[in-house]
Parts: sequence; C-alpha cells; structure tokens
Amino acid sequence: ATPPSTGDDLVFFVNGKKITEKNAEPEITLLTYLRRSLGLTGTKLGCAEGGCGACTVMVSKYHPHQNRIIHHAVNACLAPLCSLHHCAVTTVDGIGSVASKLHPVQERIAKAHGSQCGFCTPGIVMSMYALLRNNPRPSMHEIQEAFQGNLCRCTGYRPILEGYRTFTKVKEQLSKACYNNNNNNKYNIESLSKQPQRELRFVGERVLWIQPYSLKELLELKATYPNAKLVVGNTEVGIEMKFKNLLYPVILAPAYIPELNIIQHTQDGIQVGASVTLTLLGDVLRAAVKKLPAHQTEVFEAVLEQLRWFAGQQIRNVAAVGGNIMTASPISDLNPVFMAAGCKLTVMSKGKRVLEMDDKFFPGYRKTILKSEEILLSIDIPYTRKGQYFSAFKQSPRKEDDIAIVTCGMNVLFKEKSNIVQSIRISYGGMAPVTVLATATCNRLLNRQWNEELLEQACTSLAEEMSLSPSAPGGMVTYRRTLTISLFYKFFLTVQHKLGVTVEDVRAEYATATELFQLDSPSSVQLYQAVPPGHNNDDVVGHPIMHLSALKHATGEAIYCDDIPYYENELHLALVTSIKAHALIKSIDTSDALAVPGVVAFISAKDIPGSNLTGPVVYDETVFADDKVTCVGHIVGAIVADTQAHAQRAAKDVKISYEELQPVIVTIQDAIANKSFYQPVRSIERGDVAQGFKDSDHILHGISYLINCPNANNVMCLPQALVAKALGVPANRVVCRVKRMGGGFGGKESRSTILSTVVAVAAHTVKQPVRCMLDRDEDMLVTGGRHPFFGHYKVGYMNNGRVMALDVMLYSNAGNSLDLSLSVSRALFHMDNSYNIPNIHGTGYMCKTNLPSNSAFRGFGGPQGMMIAESWMSDVALSCGLPAEEVRRMNMYKEGDFTPFNQRLDQFTIDRCWEECMQLSDFNKCKEALEQYNRQHRWTKRGLSIIPTKFGISFTAVFLNQAGALVHVYSDGSVLLTHGGTEMRQGLHTKMVQVASKTLGIPCSKIHITETSTNTVPNTSPTAASASSDLNGMAIYNACQTLLQRLQPYKDKNLKGCWEDWVKAAYFHRVNLSANGFYKYVYFSIRTSKLTPLFFFYLSCQNLHTSIVMDVGKSLNPALDIGQVEGGFMQGLGLFTLEELRYSPDGYLYTRGPGMYKIPSFGDIPIELKVSLLRDTPNEKAIFSSKAVGEPPLFLAASVFYAIKDAIIAARAESGLTGPFRLDSPATPERIRNGCEDKFTKLCPPADPGTFTPWAVQV
Repeated sequence: ATPPSTGDDLVFFVNGKKITEKNAEPEITLLTYLRRSLGLTGTKLGCAEGGCGACTVMVSKYHPHQNRIIHHAVNACLAPLCSLHHCAVTTVDGIGSVASKLHPVQERIAKAHGSQCGFCTPGIVMSMYALLRNNPRPSMHEIQEAFQGNLCRCTGYRPILEGYRTFTKVKEQLSKACYNNNNNNKYNIESLSKQPQRELRFVGERVLWIQPYSLKELLELKATYPNAKLVVGNTEVGIEMKFKNLLYPVILAPAYIPELNIIQHTQDGIQVGASVTLTLLGDVLRAAVKKLPAHQTEVFEAVLEQLRWFAGQQIRNVAAVGGNIMTASPISDLNPVFMAAGCKLTVMSKGKRVLEMDDKFFPGYRKTILKSEEILLSIDIPYTRKGQYFSAFKQSPRKEDDIAIVTCGMNVLFKEKSNIVQSIRISYGGMAPVTVLATATCNRLLNRQWNEELLEQACTSLAEEMSLSPSAPGGMVTYRRTLTISLFYKFFLTVQHKLGVTVEDVRAEYATATELFQLDSPSSVQLYQAVPPGHNNDDVVGHPIMHLSALKHATGEAIYCDDIPYYENELHLALVTSIKAHALIKSIDTSDALAVPGVVAFISAKDIPGSNLTGPVVYDETVFADDKVTCVGHIVGAIVADTQAHAQRAAKDVKISYEELQPVIVTIQDAIANKSFYQPVRSIERGDVAQGFKDSDHILHGISYLINCPNANNVMCLPQALVAKALGVPANRVVCRVKRMGGGFGGKESRSTILSTVVAVAAHTVKQPVRCMLDRDEDMLVTGGRHPFFGHYKVGYMNNGRVMALDVMLYSNAGNSLDLSLSVSRALFHMDNSYNIPNIHGTGYMCKTNLPSNSAFRGFGGPQGMMIAESWMSDVALSCGLPAEEVRRMNMYKEGDFTPFNQRLDQFTIDRCWEECMQLSDFNKCKEALEQYNRQHRWTKRGLSIIPTKFGISFTAVFLNQAGALVHVYSDGSVLLTHGGTEMRQGLHTKMVQVASKTLGIPCSKIHITETSTNTVPNTSPTAASASSDLNGMAIYNACQTLLQRLQPYKDKNLKGCWEDWVKAAYFHRVNLSANGFYKYVYFSIRTSKLTPLFFFYLSCQNLHTSIVMDVGKSLNPALDIGQVEGGFMQGLGLFTLEELRYSPDGYLYTRGPGMYKIPSFGDIPIELKVSLLRDTPNEKAIFSSKAVGEPPLFLAASVFYAIKDAIIAARAESGLTGPFRLDSPATPERIRNGCEDKFTKLCPPADPGTFTPWAVQV
C-alpha cells in the first residue's frame, strides 16, 4: 500500500510506554522530543554534537542479522527521532526516582560523592546502565571504556569510578532482577520487528526521511534522489546540518537492509557491510584475532587499535563503517588504515563494481570517486600473511574521544625469509585535504633492507614529501610534519622487534617506543580528620555527608534553568551575532528571517525602553551593538520565534552588511604594538629592586604565555540591576531566581548578563514569556573565557638559587570591554606565589582587544600570576643546575613574613604541607626511580615536580565581603533557609544546611533550601573569591542565633521538651519565627597546599601519581572539600595541559565545542591519587574554624605542567640541550614534542614568522 502523503506513523517505546507519533519530524532529535514533547527533562543537552555524553540514553532494538535484542548507549542529541521506529528508549527518568526507588547505578554514584553540579550525572548513569544491561559483571577496564564518551567538569572523575568499581567481578554482585526495571516484556519490540516490513516515509517541514527495507528499494531511491544523504548513525550529517547550516531535503536510512549488514569471512579476509556499526565491527575483529593465527590478523589488530580511541562508546554504537569512509574526512581514524591495507570496496548502482581504496579514491576535500547514484555496499578487510607487518597510529590532543592531529596506517611486506622490502604502503590523515599515500617515499624503500640506512632515507623522504603550507588549516604545521616521521620511526622499531632483530640492532632503551598506550585502573586514597566519637548525632559539621541534591542528580530530577516547564504562550530566542571583529554596521536585512515559519519579531537596539549601556563595573558595553561591532560574536540583535529551531534558522538568515575597520587587535602582542590598554595600569613594589639586581650573582630574562580557556552565572544582583537598567525600571520590579547551575563548562561570574538583558528586552517587546538556552557553540562564541596572560620577567638570584630581586610585567587580554578585568589584576597579588622575594616590583596591563570580553573564572587571575612565578622559579633552578624542589623550598615564605602588599602571614602552614606531601608521595624514592627509568629509556621520559600554592581569599573590593540570610521556622518545626550564595556544584547549600543544623541543634532533615532569589536576600555579593561558605555561613549563623534567643524563654520553661515543642509554644505566644542574618568582614586569609605528580612522557602524557596536601582548616564537610580539591585539580589539569581557545588572525573562534575544545576526560585522571586535608589547623576567623576551598586547588595542577617540563628536560638532555627553555601553557602534545628537540624535529624547521599568515594565533 502506498503510504499517505503526510507520512507514516512512527512507533517506538519510551520507558515502557508505547508512543505513536503521527507527525514525526525528520529534523527533530530524540533529545528534543524527550524534553519538549514528552517532558522528560532528566536527559540533558550539553553540546549538541555527541561530544559530552550528557544526553546519553539506552536504545534497545531487535537486530534481525544478529537475531537478538541489543542494548546500546547513544547520544540523544544526535539520534534522529525517525531512526527509532520499533525501538525502545530507556532514559534516566525511567530506571528509578527519589520518590519510588533508585536503581543501584543511581544510588552508588550519589553515595560515592560522584556528582557536584549534577548536569552530566544522568548521562554517566545511563552509560553505566547500558553497560550493565549487556554485561552484569563488567571489569574496571570495561567501565572506563564505557565512559569514553562522557565528560564531567566538576568531580575530577575519581569518585564516579570508585562508586562504580563496586559492580566489578571482585565485588558483591547484584541480582539479575536489579537490571530488569525496564525489561522488554513490557514492550515486545522483537515481535513488532518481525512483522512484514515495508518502506517508511516521514515527511517534515523541509526534509523527507525514507527508510527502505530492501537493497532494490534503496538503489531505486538513490537513482531518483541522487543527492540524497544516506544516514545510519547521523554522527556526521547531524553535525553538518546543525553547525554548517547545510540542508539535505531527502535522507535515506539504510540501517536495516540485509546486504548492507553482511559480515562474511572470505578466503582473503572479512567482508563487512557498509551499515555495520563500529561497535559490531570491533566485536567481529576481536573474535577473529582470538581465533586466527597472529600473522593473519595484523590489519585487524590495527583497526582495533584505532577503534579504541575512535570517538566515544555512544558514537561507535551507531556510527557505520560505510559512513566513516564516505564522509571522506581528511582526519579519519580508519581511512588511512583501509588505504594502507589496500581494502577493496564494493559499490553498486544498476551494477556492481569493486574499487581499491588507494590515493585516487578521494579526489578532493570530502569527496570520493563514487557516482551520485552509487552506494557503498561493503568493504573487504584483508588478512595479512607471513612476512607482512601492519601498524596504525593516531595522535590527538587528548587520548580519549578526540579527533586526530595526524593518523596513519603502515603496511610492509618482506621478501620471503628476509628483511628486504617487497612492497610498502604508508598512508596519512591530517597531512592534506584528503587521506594520502606517501607514494614517493614508498617507492624509494622498495628492495631495501630494513635497517638504519632505510630509516634515514625514509625520514628524509617523508620530511620532503609530507610538506604542509605554514598557513595550513588546523595549524600545528611543524608538529604535524614531525609526527609523520616520528610515527614511521615507531613503525620501524615495531617491525624490527617483530622481525626478531638482535639486541645490538634494537637498543634496549628504545623498546618502550614500540609499546601501545595502555590505560591502567586508577587507585586513590583520601585522608581527613574524623570527628571524635561521642559528639551529638545531630551535629553533622565535619562529617562527610552526601550532597543534598545528589540523589536528584542521579535520577535526573534535579531541575536546571532549561528544565522549567513551558508556559502556554512561551517563545524562543536566538542571538544574531557579528561575523566581523571590528566593523561599522551599514545595514541589517531581516526580510528572509521574518519569512521563516513561526518567527514573531527581530529585536535590536531600537527596541530597548531604557538604556542600551551595560556592564558589570563600568558601562562600557551595549546590550545590542548599535552602529559598531568590536568582536566576532558581538550581539547585534535577536530573533524571537515559536520554537528554538525556527529561531535559530531565522537568526542565520539575518543579513548584515559591514564596513570593516582597522586595526583588528586580537593578540596581546597586537595590543602592545598599538598601545591598546585599559586604565588604570597597576603596580606593586617592595624593597629596592635596582639594588637587588646589583647584589645578585646572575640575572635572567624570560617570557611566559598562558592561553585562555572558557569555563554560568554566580551573582544574583547583577542581572537584576542590568535588566532593570535596560528596561528603565527600578530594581525592585525585577526578580532573579536560581535553583542550581550546571553544565556551564566552568563558572564565569558576570557574562550571563549579556543574555539576561537581551531576553528581558525581547519579553518586554513581544509581551510574552521568552526562553533562551544557548547551545554550547553559541555560549563559547559570545561569552569569552579566562584571561590569557603574557608575562615578561627579569629575575636576580644567587649561585645557591636564592632569589634576590624580581621585576615582572603581566599583560592580560581583557577583550572588547573591561568587565571584571580590574579584579583579575589580582594576578599581581600572586606574582610571588609562595616565595619571599626581598625586592619585587610588578606591573599589570589590561589589553583592550577585538575579542569577546574575557571574565573572572575560578582563581580570578591568581593561577595566571602564580604560573608565571613558577616559570621564573623553574628557570632559576635550571640555570643553577640545582634540584627544583630545593630551590623552591629555599625561597618559600615562613610564618610571620610579610607579602609585597604588606599582609602578615599568620597561621601559615606551608612547611607542614610541604613535609606531609613529601612523605605522602615518597618523593625521594620516586625521584630515584625516575632517574633510573630515564637512564634506561631513550624515547619515554618521566618527570617529577612539587609546587606550593598560597592563595588569597575574599574580595579585594572590600564592600563585596558581606552576605545576608533569611531563616523561616514554621510552626511544625521545619526550617526554610535562604542565603545570598548560589549552588553551582560546590555543595554550598549542603554546607549551609549543616551550619544551620549545628547552630539550631536540629537534624538536617528538618532544614530545606529551595533557591536563591533577589526577593528574599537583596544586594547579594557574587558566589566567588572562595568566600561563600565563610560569608553566607556566618550570615546564617547570625540569623539562627537571633531565632535561638527568641526561643530561649520557651526552652527554659520546658527543659525536657523538644524543638517542635519550643517552636509551637513561641508561635502561640506570637513570637516572630523569621529572622534575617547579616555578616561582613574585611580581612584576607591565605591558603597553602602542595602537590606532587609523577609523569610518563612520550607523544602523550599519563599522570602516574599525584599527591595533594591542602589546608582547609576544620573542614565543614570533608567529602565536599575533597571533591573540590580533586575537581579543581582536574580543571587545572585541563587549563595547564589541554584546553586552548584557538582564534584566527581575524578574531574568529575555531574551538566552539567539545569536538575541537578538549577538557580532561576519565582517562586523564592520575593512576594513583592521594588527597590529604591537613590535620589540626583550625581557622578562628571563619565559620566553625573552616577555611575556603573553592579556588586554591585549581593551581595545584601546575605541578603536572612542571612535571611535564621536567620530563622534557630529560629528553632534551639526550640531544645535548641544557638550561632554561620556553614552554607556554597549556603544555599540549604539540608544545611538548616541539620542546623535545631531536634529529626528527630538525628535519622539519618552522617557517620564519612574518613570511606567512598563520591559521591560528596565540591570543
């Protein structure tokens, strides 16, 4: 029967409930449908590109070719709704809830303190749940692998893995019933799938989705629609349609066609259908490797090695091998392997033809030689034979779930029983717009012996053949060229090893260069001072109690901003932003945009009823750009429409014409050259710097760069004030509320105001509720990030390493407005880190550039100032030839010393932290082992570093050191608590409930916090400066003391009564049971902490060991504080080793999401992690003797950077290089490799600066 023109019904199941969707829209993703149509908001939108895992759900379907039901974790943000016909979807909402019963997967992550902001938690829960549905007793390795596609910004990952370690084989197992919350008996998808199948059509607003069930139907459709896209997993087309603004009017879905799902063992290898998923391909090849002799499976092993690091599990579960080939990406992980192996491809239209994947298969960027009506049917992956060796390698910024910088396949066949090359194929990705064969090099190596002479010629030839323009897209040109040679060298050694070449020819210290990366199972220790026995059971201060929202995080019931239910007449807003960095706006044409269905209005500066001027400190910004734009991403206007999709589509149709202006100032160096600075220029000085240099034995000059990273709003009164200003109303007409924050990639204090003012103006204009949820790419484009810093220093020191004088100039890239850059200038307060420099002078410049305004983020400039301090300290140690730890210890502050800004260091526990860290890490023993390792290994090196941290707490703007609280006691004895701090992962609400519980003498269960709002506590200070527990805790304490005084007469009259009795008595006597609290302070506090990591170094780094000792006073909650230490450390690890915003010379941001911007993943945590909270260090100045913990841990990860630098020093020594050298932060694989100068890097010298336009610049 011909389906109706409106399309077929889509039938699937969600959490056991049958859904029949009569108007399935091909452009809608499963995530959007779950959240908007079904109201299941437990599944979160994190990135919309399958890179973070927040949207993970489990999809179950009957697979006819495997004849079983399979369960897979998938990214709901990429899964098209139309692909789910006769599938069953299980979401976090469907496996357990706080009100009914939690699934063990939910319960264990919560009880292990595995959530902080909780936004990523539902996705992690579902990845684990899907793993258990397939494997009820997984190994630790399988658990780690299951999380390759999940990211967490807060926890540092360790507690998540610890919580789920309980599911492994060595622990007590769950009964099978635990996994059957949503078993398939509720929805018999198998019987549905076995019904006679026919072609399905789903007709959308712009796209027709056709799902054929036979190869004949597919070929006819491809002939009819030659430009139609074939979609199996949507992991590429979905990205293209969303981020590249491409439209494919016809989509063919061949996932169930038998011929495209074939897996057949042939005489020459294995034939794999084009629709076979990468997960299934991996299973098939693993089985073949186990069964067949090793010499036959070299290619299979290489494919499996690439699949280990191919995206995340969620992507591999749906992405098809054919899609990977036909996408023709120049940085494909698998295409170089297939090309080097000479795989045969069967393609089909009216007839069949077989093609070899060679250097002619990809004629141009993202093109193949297939005709428009042809489809890829299958690929033949060949066996290898005796005397044939094959390897594949991939280098990426991050090991797990990352796109390649360079990837390769290498295949050599020797003449029988010899080491003479009969044939060789070397294929590279990442070295051209297409996957390439190094044909010239291969031809030169034919009939040559596999020896050092061949190696020399191969390296020289590859350096010549694999050349790149210095302006090549992707940048990193020198590194990429070096990689082609280094990876061949790795292949050379690997083949020599397999050939059984004698030890004389393969030096023992070279052996590790042939080893493949293995991820070890992590272990950890957490040490804290327990509360002495005998304390009141209701007094939970000092106890490691669970985050009060942890269970809701794990069930998806925790409500975030975009989870708030829709209003009846709600509209959606999308931003219209500038594509020029510095230009006049000549005209704005909105005609095409207003013609998009559902569009209500275009909002711009002319619609603002109040003032267009805005800004957190000074009004140097505008709500909407009026006549000029000063950065790419500058907000020019906004589209308001009935759906987010319509708003975003229309926003792209707004046409703006510009007149470009000069200069375009992007980098700090541009600003220095153009003298483009904000005022004031600040400085701090102590002692006589000139005399200090005269008294020094040596003077050293150096520079250090720290590149920025992006990282939702933690101040309530600022959006309130700026919205009121934009609307022209008093602040008392605007209420700002926040329940919790999450998923913000970190915390920027003020930049959410650029959005809140726009949305408020839009709502005022259209007189309807307006919602705006920025996608990750939009957020990263418009909100800037942490300030990049450039430091220029001159340091005078003695022969023994004692620093006598320092003169440092700090330049920060502030962006196109001042924002909080004045506060970030507190980098000057940290220019000494923990070192007592008798003569010191520092100057801070804020550079005005054409980038989105950078803002305050965890540390407020402190990490940047301390990083530059450690840079000159490292240089001093290197110049003196002394151990770095000795030079650091010699220069450290002592109790009673004064800082350059004249603060006396009291209760200064740095010596105790240092000694405990040395013992905890067994530093000296580690150092001996490291030195021995480095002597025995040429191509892998280890490094060691111990770094102190001194961090100033509280706001330098004294008026901000205040807080308010409001405490209501109800007549039943329950307590409602409100304070001025916001919950943004750190467990502030939990700690505040603990404070109130201890003060009032009642259990935590009687106390509740709903939200933070400007109509309960006015004039709130930002939740920042690590001072929120101190300030808000004391305000709550103050309010509770007031209530206790009012209740005291009733306690005295009824000594045997309970809390409820006293409250009821007071109520009947008309006593006010509501109290407001307030607190202010004006002193500064100092935190001290240390960290020691041990590093493994090659092309990537692996953190072998980290020990952290931190003074947090008398901890209010050790579980939360250790979580802050570990999470801060991992965030710092990203800052100093991975995360880098990359801008074009014109100010265009390339890195707009997890696809190109890499934060640490599960695999980046230390293999051994020890965290100790220093004992017996009460701090009398803060609430219940605690100390702040939020910001200081971030800089602990600088020790990772300097351990890497220590390993590079060892590598440079092998080439005869000694003394100071420049290593900018972050220490990416590129900077590490380029720092290890050797014979390979000399073959690839960089182009001279100024002779070319780079793809990206260091801002």
